[in-house]
Amino acid sequence: MLTRNLSKVALAALVALLAGCQGGVLDPKGQIGVMEKELIITATVLMLLVVVPVIIMTLYFAWKYREGRGEAYEPKWSHSTKIETVVWAIPIIIIVILGVITYKSTHALNPYKPIESEEEPITVEVVSLNWKWLFIYPDLGIATVNELAFPANVPLNFKITSAGTMNSFFIPQLGSQIYSMAGMETKLHLIADEPGTFKGISANYSGHGFTGMKFEAIATPTREDFQEWVEMVKASGEALTTERYEELVEPTEYHPVEYFGTVKDGLYFDIIWEYMGDMGRIDFYGKPEYGAQLPEGVILPQREPKSTSHEAEEASH
Repeated sequence: MLTRNLSKVALAALVALLAGCQGGVLDPKGQIGVMEKELIITATVLMLLVVVPVIIMTLYFAWKYREGRGEAYEPKWSHSTKIETVVWAIPIIIIVILGVITYKSTHALNPYKPIESEEEPITVEVVSLNWKWLFIYPDLGIATVNELAFPANVPLNFKITSAGTMNSFFIPQLGSQIYSMAGMETKLHLIADEPGTFKGISANYSGHGFTGMKFEAIATPTREDFQEWVEMVKASGEALTTERYEELVEPTEYHPVEYFGTVKDGLYFDIIWEYMGDMGRIDFYGKPEYGAQLPEGVILPQREPKSTSHEAEEASH
């Protein structure tokens, strides 16, 4: 009876755990998500090759050499070549395999690496605000808040920054979270292999409004369906000007979805520039090719060079 009850409890727990996989990283709907799921499962299985035998042997030895069992106990035994070989060889082999997998997957899943596809990618500029997400489509001249749409089977090129607190942009079913930071730009490339609506979240705690910082990522069946969505956004009539952005950047919780039919040119770069100061105009030799690029037609304000404390001291003399 006890065994039967324990079996029922174990089965119920297993079902509950598997149900929790729906909609998460173990239920991928995109190329990157599938690769990450395979990596998670492979690494877990390899590590279990060490963990499971250790647990089994620990329980077995405790039972085998329990008091009253009568098994031979040799306290002066100190070495076994066979045991030493197994104890060292298996972990080394597993570590080497994990190292090779890590090296290959690190390059294959590089978030800055564009996804190869015959379809033309869609660029989305993402700005994390307190506590909402702003999505700007620079090539389409529209923007949305807490709603992201794109066609299925079309690569997405995300450019990500923050208007304040550091956050983490994450669509679990599509894969790869990456941080958003003020004055900086990070990049992410994703693709949805099938149409659907996926949950997007902030994976980095950023204050008391963090729990409501969620959005919907909608993968439309075709480009035509996506174009209908774009026309619907454009029909909203509201413009995302600098003044409107200043209102939007104010902290809010559980912010509703908003649509902007037009967007101020270069707004995304303006947001980055706000926190970069003089660093934004330096084309130093080590600047990476994937760094934030100044949009055409955007002219940066001229700034007087700041003198150092040493120069100021010399000028005073």
